[in-house]
Amino acid sequence: MGNSKAYPVFRTGDAADAYRQAGRLCALLEHVDDRIWLFAEMRTPREVRRMTELVPGVPFDYEETREDPATGHFLLFDLDVATLDDAELRTHLPLSFKEDVERGDVEERFLAALGEGMAAIEWNGRWPDDPEADSYGHWNYDGVQVVFHGDEAQYGDWTEEHTVFVHVTKHGDLPRARKLAAHIGSDVLGEAQLGW
Repeated sequence: MGNSKAYPVFRTGDAADAYRQAGRLCALLEHVDDRIWLFAEMRTPREVRRMTELVPGVPFDYEETREDPATGHFLLFDLDVATLDDAELRTHLPLSFKEDVERGDVEERFLAALGEGMAAIEWNGRWPDDPEADSYGHWNYDGVQVVFHGDEAQYGDWTEEHTVFVHVTKHGDLPRARKLAAHIGSDVLGEAQLGW
């Protein structure tokens, strides 16, 4: 099966603008799945509490690997954040979550809840076929992703900027990526990356 190829097509210091451009690209998808993928790294108790309100019951993980000093086993975060005060919660930071959720107004609420940690929204779908360009949509690979505070589709190092990616077939499709970038007044901003 393999992974999609992700082309960076827009980069900005304005999270709302990155989200807006991602939305313009999503409008070009022939089909958009009913569910989206969310990822967020939370660095402060306030960020944790805002995300808890957004996606109640979602399990959080330690963002950095932690080991039990007595056993050497990896520790999982399994506490109820609602029962922790801010001081105790701070000892567990940074936390993160990855969750598949129903599409709708959650995207705008997620944008409003963003903190300074890296985060992402991913919309899977299918690009329309373009026989003249010998470019065809692929259900398993196509879509749009915005990575907040990052420039890698696989969530690499933290950056000041936010990056929008278009995902295409595992074999890549630079002409399609260029057309999509042009639609938002941009261009492909680098090499294809490993996608989802």
